[in-house]
Amino acid sequence: MLLHELAHTRTGDKGDTSNISLIAFKAEDYPLLLREVTAEKVEAWFAHLRDANAGPVRRYEMPQLHALNFVLPGLLRGGVTRSLALDAHGKCLGAALLKMEVQR
Repeated sequence: MLLHELAHTRTGDKGDTSNISLIAFKAEDYPLLLREVTAEKVEAWFAHLRDANAGPVRRYEMPQLHALNFVLPGLLRGGVTRSLALDAHGKCLGAALLKMEVQR
């Protein structure tokens, strides 16, 4: 199944780093997100967009909100105002993450 069936996203950016929060629609799906959506999988998912010299993707768990927050350094290639990419930030990146497949 695709993540968009289980969760929605909120995004933000600072410099060349993007933040993507993945929030479960239902509390009972949060353990599945914990198991299936690792920092390593998110890093691999966005590898084609990230600066190869950027640091690792970090995952922060927010159990009270049934959410995960991913910090992706180097994803914005110098920052939103310096990047030549067409809207490779914000909602587009959150939507891209929601296309990831997970096992139920």
